[in-house]
Amino acid sequence: MASNFSGVLQLTDLDDFITPSQECIKPVTIEKKPGKVGKIRIEDDGSYMEISESGVETKLEKAKITLNDCLACSGCITSAESVLISQQSHDELYKILQENQQLMQAGRGDQMKTVVVSVSPQARAALAVQYNLSMDAAAKKLTGFFKRLGVHYVFDTNFARNFSLIESCHEFVQRFYNSETNPKAFPMLASACPGWVCYAEKTHGSYILPYISTTRSPQQVMGALVKDYLASRIGRSPAQVYHVTIMPCFDKKLEASRADFYSDLHKTREVDCVITSIEVTAMLEKESVSLADVEEMPIDPELSHHVNGQLVSHGGGGSGGYLEHIAHHAVRELHNSQLTEINYRVVRNQDFKEVIIEAEGKPTLKMALAFGFRNIQNIVQKVKRKKCDYHFVEIMACPSGCNNGGAQVRPDGEETPKDRLRRVDDLYLSQPCMHPSEVADVHRLYNEWLGGIGSPKAEQMLHTGYHEVEKMTNALAIKW
Repeated sequence: MASNFSGVLQLTDLDDFITPSQECIKPVTIEKKPGKVGKIRIEDDGSYMEISESGVETKLEKAKITLNDCLACSGCITSAESVLISQQSHDELYKILQENQQLMQAGRGDQMKTVVVSVSPQARAALAVQYNLSMDAAAKKLTGFFKRLGVHYVFDTNFARNFSLIESCHEFVQRFYNSETNPKAFPMLASACPGWVCYAEKTHGSYILPYISTTRSPQQVMGALVKDYLASRIGRSPAQVYHVTIMPCFDKKLEASRADFYSDLHKTREVDCVITSIEVTAMLEKESVSLADVEEMPIDPELSHHVNGQLVSHGGGGSGGYLEHIAHHAVRELHNSQLTEINYRVVRNQDFKEVIIEAEGKPTLKMALAFGFRNIQNIVQKVKRKKCDYHFVEIMACPSGCNNGGAQVRPDGEETPKDRLRRVDDLYLSQPCMHPSEVADVHRLYNEWLGGIGSPKAEQMLHTGYHEVEKMTNALAIKW
């Protein structure tokens, strides 16, 4: 199970090594009961609640983790979370689709769930390379594949990232103006990577959490869009909508399971199931079809954005381009000028780069990209020693970023992982780009759905919080 997760959450190689820091005590034993298995929700304090189909909640008992269970990761992933992850497999999607089919055959179609699939561009790029397709063809064929199975809507998570980027930019400027009174305003650390967030919550707690951006990741913004905006638009309650995301990363399953993204009112998560690129290939094999042979269908326009028939992405690389968007926005707002070019300087390795923006009479802005655990650890230690002089750091758990996520399709035959990653990067970057502020539907939804930038509903739907997980006092002095 450990190999499913990002470099931050597992022992992979010497570059991403993290030593165990304390004895793990987590809930791991779930009593087998007759009937269907309930859902598991992660509480703010790190405990686990099992929710039966009737809505009855039961707190799971705790058990000590042995070295056979230990991932050398300071307790980030446990056996209980493994059970939770198993409830987010593609088999769960098949179960919902089968239940819908049975309801339709029984003449109870009004009781069917509306099934929505949101596809990330990183997963799409990996699948496009695997089946020798263009990004646009992959989008249309994935839409055709899922709709043939019985899915009602297929969307592009790039649309949700528009909101995530806009909110990150505004949050950065607000932190800048409040930095004199808030000693933990900087560095602002990106929040889109759940592996990094999970590690920070369970390992460094109050030292690091105030620095992490409160802006939701694109996956969870899409969760809000689907379960709040779309559900209302089509006249369904959030619980009547089953939302699946296709992601390059197993850690996204943990993110979707956070209590912050669970509605107590409607008894449903904003993202019900996360399926990875690897699992999509398994689904194609199950259906005995190659993605290249699937009939194309247009992706649904309600929560997707096209220009001349092509899906639109964002500049700045395969992990979302947070640094580039914040840099451009900050220069406009703080320097009252336009940034024409961003010059990256490699500091330690290709996964650690910095950007310094200077202008006469204006504050110097210093930002960095830090991908992979060895670079994350360096940033964290600097922050804890109050020696980190960056204003913003785009942090991703996986070396080389999201296109190299742990759940991306890996090469077979003679192709090397490095060559495969290069092809995925090239295809990802081939997409046309548009700045979020230029997308008319984003402006419309800010006004119609959220009530404007900075509104209470925008805060509720587009931001989140973090929670320190209490550490155990018994340390392990292990020599590996």
